[in-house]
Amino acid sequence: MGDMVIPASFDDASSEAPVQSVDRAVRLLRAMAFHADGGMLSALARDTGLGKGTTHRLLNALIDAGLVFQDQETKRYRLGAGLALLGHAAHRQDFAALAKPFLLRLAEATQDTIYASVREGGAAVCVAREIGAFPIRTLSLEVGHLRPLGVGSGSLALFAFLSDDEIARLIEKNAAWLARYPGHARKELLAKVADTRRRGYSLVEGRIVPGMNAMGVPILDAGGRPVAALSLAAISDRVSGPRITQLVRVLAREAAELAKAMGLAAGHRRPAAATGRATRGPAEQ
Repeated sequence: MGDMVIPASFDDASSEAPVQSVDRAVRLLRAMAFHADGGMLSALARDTGLGKGTTHRLLNALIDAGLVFQDQETKRYRLGAGLALLGHAAHRQDFAALAKPFLLRLAEATQDTIYASVREGGAAVCVAREIGAFPIRTLSLEVGHLRPLGVGSGSLALFAFLSDDEIARLIEKNAAWLARYPGHARKELLAKVADTRRRGYSLVEGRIVPGMNAMGVPILDAGGRPVAALSLAAISDRVSGPRITQLVRVLAREAAELAKAMGLAAGHRRPAAATGRATRGPAEQ
């Protein structure tokens, strides 16, 4: 066969304009990130080195895409909710990729289903799942599934180690959502928080899915705030009795190693039960 001839419509020159537009749009978005209160058109044009006309056209295109919005009172341009959603998705994917080997080890060691969750506002979102070899599987969560904080083992592990004030605010904020889950009224949820703090891990027995128990451990940042959780779910007999102690040990070990991989090693501390100190919860105060 002879040499392949690339049509003119696909050569480098034809792609130069779109690539240039993308480059300029990225420069504009980065410039906007430094304007916490929003940027005026003239300031953004100056920061990017683009003409006002070009900057205005790019801003309008980014507004149409949902990545930028303009405050109609101040006329300042701000990063939009669409960009925040992309950022959340990137964060989820980054953490899920980092957590994967830890989940795989846990699934192999326990033969049960392992989940990784992170907090998003008043919700916990499942970002990764690995299924163990035990023939009876408990798939209570899909990746991307959201629950109100406090509902489910991973969600409860995230929720219980927040401050008392934040817990109270979130219960009020999520009241209508929580009402869809029996056994999660304010008094009951505060009791779960107290129990989780006292143990240092969450334990949910048949509340979400009958015949299934689950448990979770938090990953804490340097300030002691939960940033993620690892949890395990299985049929009730597999998360009960002496095996709970074994499962807590392996979950806590992998959570500590994952914290190191996340750069939290210096600030990572084990929850109350692991240090032998009970922590008073909102329901006990």
